[in-house]
Amino acid sequence: MLIERMHPILASIMVCPCCGAVLKIETEKCSCSRDACKAQFPIRNEQPILINEKNSLFDIDDFQPGKDAFHRSKFMKLLAAAAPRLGLNVKAAENYRKLHDLLLSQNERPICLVIGCGEAGKGIQELVNDPHIDIINTDVNLGENVHIVADGHDLPFKNESFDAVIAQAVLEHVAEPNRVVQEIYRVLKSGGLVYAETPFMQQIHMGAYDFTRFTLLGHRRLFRHFSSIELGACCGPGMALAWAYAYFLMSFAPNKKFRKLLFNFARVTAFWLKYFDYFLTHTPCGLDAASGCYFLGRKSSEILDDRDLIALYPGWQ
Repeated sequence: MLIERMHPILASIMVCPCCGAVLKIETEKCSCSRDACKAQFPIRNEQPILINEKNSLFDIDDFQPGKDAFHRSKFMKLLAAAAPRLGLNVKAAENYRKLHDLLLSQNERPICLVIGCGEAGKGIQELVNDPHIDIINTDVNLGENVHIVADGHDLPFKNESFDAVIAQAVLEHVAEPNRVVQEIYRVLKSGGLVYAETPFMQQIHMGAYDFTRFTLLGHRRLFRHFSSIELGACCGPGMALAWAYAYFLMSFAPNKKFRKLLFNFARVTAFWLKYFDYFLTHTPCGLDAASGCYFLGRKSSEILDDRDLIALYPGWQ
């Protein structure tokens, strides 16, 4: 039976993403137990497709084995692996070590939810490789590491199910970031931890599925129902400049093929700019010009006041 092959924790915490009722788990589908709802969700590749279609950009039928909304060809994957990257996350590894230690200090067997696990986040192996931490992976793709296909706007889990939630390079791709953060708050246990990274100075990526950017304080305000453990820039102005240069070159391209060639030319000629970020992410101007920012916080009963938020501004202006 499917339930025997699932992550052992899932059966006890999964709920209907439409109404929050308990799910009946069968071989080929999950069914809502509430008579007023009776929603049904297919199971494909042994992965439940728990999508509330009324609140999502995605339809359940979008998720078919072999179909990937964000698919790249094998050639492009090889090219992406071979050419130097323009991006550099200078804080993720250190931040995940902190999250790892905090988790184990408050629970001997913590449960961590990852929203958007399609590509393993920079530094997350610190958690994944620890056998004392249970990881539940969700995404809007049928990936080999995905336990449940789920939309962050309606997380299909019971209240207070997790010790930590991770949303690394995810909130820019959701239609309503505030709604997703509310869901993160709901599924976290009292005092639970959140770690999020979101871009500020970055051009469009993932095409139509890219909606929002946040300044450092804008990102902090998004998590105003959380107390702050640490926040700052994770990707600095060197990376922002490299991205801007690449997209400047691609603006001259007459077609998609030429854009790809120019982008890879930019990767070869501008990758070195990112290494300045080891220093620049710690400066006031560097924070104002950062490519992306992070927040590590704890679920709180208090709400950060906007006047107190403004007093936190660390930039130079």
